[in-house]
Formats: sequence, structure tokens, C-alpha cells
Amino acid sequence: MSRMIETVVPARLGTGYRWLLASSWATNLGDGVAVAAGPLLVASLTDNPFLVSLAALLRWAPPLVFGLYAGVLSDRLDRRRIVIAADVIRVLALVVLVVAIVTDRVSVVGVLVALGLLATAEVFADNTTATLTPMLVHRDDLAIANARMQTGFITLDQLAGPPIGAALFAAGAAWPFVTEAVLAAAGVLLVSRVVLPVREREPAETPTGVWRDMAEGFRWTVRHPAVRTLCLTILIFNVTFGAAWSVLVLYAEQRLGLGAVGFGLLTTVSAVGGLLGTALYGWITRRVSLGNVMRAGLIIETFTHLALALTTSAWLASLVFFVFGAHAFVWSTTSMTVRQRAVPTHLQGRVNSINTISVFGGLVVGSAIGGVLATHYGVTAPFWFAFVGSAVFVVLLWRELTRIAHADERSQAVAV
Repeated sequence: MSRMIETVVPARLGTGYRWLLASSWATNLGDGVAVAAGPLLVASLTDNPFLVSLAALLRWAPPLVFGLYAGVLSDRLDRRRIVIAADVIRVLALVVLVVAIVTDRVSVVGVLVALGLLATAEVFADNTTATLTPMLVHRDDLAIANARMQTGFITLDQLAGPPIGAALFAAGAAWPFVTEAVLAAAGVLLVSRVVLPVREREPAETPTGVWRDMAEGFRWTVRHPAVRTLCLTILIFNVTFGAAWSVLVLYAEQRLGLGAVGFGLLTTVSAVGGLLGTALYGWITRRVSLGNVMRAGLIIETFTHLALALTTSAWLASLVFFVFGAHAFVWSTTSMTVRQRAVPTHLQGRVNSINTISVFGGLVVGSAIGGVLATHYGVTAPFWFAFVGSAVFVVLLWRELTRIAHADERSQAVAV
């Protein structure tokens, strides 16, 4: 057992990181349970499409609304306590929801409020958790540490969590939320064992207004060529990705001839590919520079859109989704590692939140474009748009990618 633990989480990463990883995995499993159980609970209370769609909106809106403020708080306050407080709020919200379900006093509005509160607390917990890893792990080990974090997200949040949540909901509407509450409580206990190194307050950390803190994070990001380009890359590629993926359920049905189960399997196949990508991440980065990893990833994403635009075969599409899943999580781990190495500790929260805004902002814009294109030109039009847009941007970005990956080796910070 000790040998397996050493393989999965090497001792050199430190005891604090092991507690943090265990907490992250526990809460990720709970989040995955909620991904399925939340919409199922809303759908069991109403068949109004607008109200059902609100369940999805309330999951994706909080990062855009609260992301920057979460970043400011994580740079101002004790980061471990922020994670604990966010998870405690989740536990309390879940307890209230479970009581309402058990006593048959649950309403659609009450469920939507609870789901929104859970998603908002998750923004603060996830943003701050991302700033803890570089405080606990040596910069040379950040790649493997982030890969282990991503492994938990894939296996627990995306693979295991949703089917467990659906099965628990079938057994009783309250059970998935009881389970999530227990997992969130476990996350609190585990992260409370983490001992952070003492942070010396930087001059830039002198207490100021929230808006000035946000502006400082933006200025630093804009003035740092590598991180600025990285955020722009994520923003633009999520526009193209969001355009294609916004009509994925229609694409699976109309183009590939798949039903609901088949559509679900496409997501599962992608997650399995992601699991393989994170498992091989250490092997890959020992043999390939981060710059070339990023180049290969963007080429894979570009040709993913082309392949899906051309094929009508569910089997070929599944293979494409598998490869794309591997790329997506290798890219995510690489992007996180590059950012953590380049950004000063006192700005980690704010710069991470700007990256989050780039991610979700791109998805929102892309989804709107995809819907319009599919309505007027057919279900494959968003994939053609994604292919052309991605190809153009790869050409424009090609020379910058190696500089992005290794800029932190030349300079750890840019003066604000």
C-alpha cells in the first residue's frame, strides 16, 4: 500500500499536499454527484424548459460573476480558511436542502437557490485551492502535482460522480445530496490538516480597495507577455470550442444517429482519454518540452473540429473524442503549471481568476455563436467555424508557444 501511495503521490510533494489532494478528491466526487443530481431534482419538480435550463445556468454563471472577487480574497486572506469556509457553506446548504426534501417542503425556487449557492461556494473553493499547490510544492514538481489534481477531477468529478449521483437519486431524491454533504464535510476535515508556510506580505499586498486589487491583477496579466498570451489563447480557443460543443447533443443525434445514452458515452470516452493523458503526463513532459506539448495540443484541438465536421461515424467520432479528452487535460495541466511558475504568490488568486474569466467568457460567447450558426447553416457549421478559427490562431501563435512555456525561467515576475 505504501508503495502505491508513493507512486501516486510521491513523498517529495509533502504531507501538506497529500492532505490537500485528498480534500480536493473528496469534494470533486461530491461535485460530480451534484452534476447529475441537481438537474434531475429540478426536472422531477417541473417540466418547464426555462426552469430546467436555469439549473445549468446557475452552475456556469458564478465563475463569471464572482471569479474576480474570489481571486482578490484569496490574495488578501488566509487561503486555507477560505477553502474551509466555502466547504462549510456547501455543507450547510446541502443540509437545508436535504431537510426540505425529506419533509416534502422542497420547491423549484428553493432547489435553484441551493444549486446557485453551491456553485458560488465552489468558485471560492476551487480558485483558492489552485493557489495552495504552489505554496506547498516545489516549482519543479508542480507539473506532477497538478496532474494528480486533474486525475481526481477526471475520475471522480467527470467519470464516477455523475453515474453515482444518478443512481443515488433513483434510490431516493435526498441520497445524492446527503452523500455530497458528507464528502464536503470530509473535504473540510482534510484541508484543515494542511499547514501552509508563512507568507510574508509583499508591498503590493498592502490593503487597498477591492477594485484596485482587481485592477492590479489585470495590469500584471497584461504586462506579462507569457501569461497574457496564455489567457488570450484560452479565451479564443474556448470561443471555438464553445461554438462546437454548444450543439453537441444535436450533433450526436442528427449527425451520428446517437440517442441519449450514446451522447453520454461520448462524454465518458472523452473523460477516459483525459485519464490516460494525465496518467502519462509525467512521461510526456520528461521527453517533450512544455512549449511543444502546447503546440501539439492546439494542433489536436484544431483537427478535432475538422474530423467531427466531416465524419458521420459514431465509432470514428468516439476515437476523436478519446484523443481530444487526452489533449484537453494535458493542456489544462500544462497551462496551470506554466501560470503557477510565472505568477508571484501574492497575485496567484487574482491572475487565476482572470484565467477563469477567460475560460468561461469564451464558452459563453462561443455558445451564442454556435447556436446562431447551427440555426442558419446546419449542425456541422459550428465545427467548421471552430476548425477555421483554431487553424488561424495556431498559425498566429506558433512562435509564441515556446516562449509562453519557458518565460518563467527567465523572469518570475513583471513589475506592476
